Amino acid sequence: MWAAMVAAIAAGMVVSCGFSIADKQIRGDAEPVADTVALPAMRQGEDIVRHTGYTASYNHTTLCPDWVAWVLTADEANGQCNGQYSFSWDPDVQRPKASREDYSNSGWDKGHMAPRADMKWSERALEESYYFTNICPQHHEMNSQAWRKIEELTRRTARRHGSVAVVCGPLYDGEECHIGPGCVQVPDRFFKALAVNTGRGWQTVGFIVANDRQTGAPRTYTVTVDSVEAAIAGSRHGWPADLFPTLPDSVEATINWNTWQ
Repeated sequence: MWAAMVAAIAAGMVVSCGFSIADKQIRGDAEPVADTVALPAMRQGEDIVRHTGYTASYNHTTLCPDWVAWVLTADEANGQCNGQYSFSWDPDVQRPKASREDYSNSGWDKGHMAPRADMKWSERALEESYYFTNICPQHHEMNSQAWRKIEELTRRTARRHGSVAVVCGPLYDGEECHIGPGCVQVPDRFFKALAVNTGRGWQTVGFIVANDRQTGAPRTYTVTVDSVEAAIAGSRHGWPADLFPTLPDSVEATINWNTWQ
């Protein structure tokens, strides 16, 4: 599924940090098993933006993505690209959209959804991770502590099992809080959902983290993927989430923590 959607943009991409995007997307022996659950069920009218390393659904009201999804492989988790890029407008997204001016002196981090460290397998993927399509306002402690630890768990999982499918995004619960001239909405919480094929079947786990002084270990924030979907549906800008539509509900309703340690 993932390979089919990115094949159209793979042509003409140059070799970067050891291999090309076309190598990853087209070569059959490189396709990760997590590709089969790579994207949430899509809704009519979504602004879906596909980039080298991730796909996003951009919300022109909140000026944040509703969700960002990608598959991380073991090789990608060990990527060595280290280019320095500036946060920028996404050329594939129409206005209204967020800008650097919205975040300037706001007190909020420009928080990556698909993290920089997951995109270091390609300079192009790394650069595109700095598009505001992939960014939400995050509390600094949450971003640098609790959220970072979940990102590190995700990369360990990819290395251990070969690949992991990831979906994450914001949740809005209380009164609206905006930053900047564009009125970017500040999320109250963030969700992340992971799915992995362990070789003995699929396993999933979810995380929900408040957008404040959160510094705990990933297990502190663990919930089922079913619970994540319920939180999305019940939030202020909610939508009928089905994060891994090819997986049975029974897989999304349970957690085997041994898979994620």
